Amino acid sequence: MPSAAITALGLFAVARLAGLLVLAGTARATGGHPVALLARSWDSTWYLGIAAHGYGRTLHFHPTVVHSDLAFFPLYPALVRAVTTLTPLTGGSAGLLVSWTAAAAAACGVYAIGARLHGRAVGTALVLLWGLLPHSVVLSMAYTEPVLTAFAAWSLYAVLDGRWLWAGSLAALAGLSRPNGFAVAAAVLVAAAHEIWRSRGRAAPGVWAGAALAPAGWAGYVLWVGHREGALLGGYFQVQRLWGSRFDLGEGSLHFVKHLLLRGDRFVFPMTMVIVAAAVLLYALLIADRAPLPLLVYSGVLLLIALGGSGFFESKPRFLLPAFPLLLPLARALVRTARARPWHATLVVGALAGLSFVYGAYLVVIAHTPL
Repeated sequence: MPSAAITALGLFAVARLAGLLVLAGTARATGGHPVALLARSWDSTWYLGIAAHGYGRTLHFHPTVVHSDLAFFPLYPALVRAVTTLTPLTGGSAGLLVSWTAAAAAACGVYAIGARLHGRAVGTALVLLWGLLPHSVVLSMAYTEPVLTAFAAWSLYAVLDGRWLWAGSLAALAGLSRPNGFAVAAAVLVAAAHEIWRSRGRAAPGVWAGAALAPAGWAGYVLWVGHREGALLGGYFQVQRLWGSRFDLGEGSLHFVKHLLLRGDRFVFPMTMVIVAAAVLLYALLIADRAPLPLLVYSGVLLLIALGGSGFFESKPRFLLPAFPLLLPLARALVRTARARPWHATLVVGALAGLSFVYGAYLVVIAHTPL
């Protein structure tokens, strides 16, 4: 591994370790157990349950509110199950090991893309910014975002490098990790279509094979759930609707924003609104920077899913956590600032770190709001 990549990974590790120390101190001060909070909060309990017992858990709250574990994609619990089978680790510890390992792999992939496009300094800055996002605490929890980001980053890198079979295979794995993992397949498919059009249909066989593989993971799980639920094409989406999640082009989100503006609510909700608005602005900057097509499609699909989906409004920043290309314009600006005014860059990074560490501890320990 190049020394610059090691430096980027080291900075990422230091950032996340510092965030964990703040979280642990906050948990101890409030009588909580930091490891339990990291390993068994909210969705983590569902994933660990699937890893231990397989699918089949359903909670009935109301005829229109039914929580089924079929809403959760299988790759992460399968990895946790493999770790508990091969090692003496219990479910929670195995979940954290999988997430931390995936976060490190993701950081390396994020660096590789930034360095390929704009040089090693931007690659390092991109990793650091990703590790200091307000919701980056999720990267240290037993959640699936690190796994998705790892496969997404390396799939996108393979597309940029013209390795289509790798791109399609990694996109298929990304699609098995989370519902919004389809964004990776969409990026590969659009990039492959552009390559086929550019070559007037004479693209290498690997392009066609990569495009065919890319959506296989996501589509395979959605169809499996549909078959199990007795509605091949709509069964999975019905499971999601019973959880309160649906895609309505943002109508539900707009109603909730109106509620926030008129009546207010808990701190996490206006913070969510600010983060999503910032993501929209960053996407506009990414387009203005003429980022490569796969990165635009990947980030655009993730943003569309976050904006257009209703239910669990407070989770939208987590859904956007894998959208690391949005940070490319900021990473380039940070590098320019560091070269011209080092102290200014240091103050910016310090402010971001303070926000990330304090807000992350607040989310996990104090807010009592689903992530």
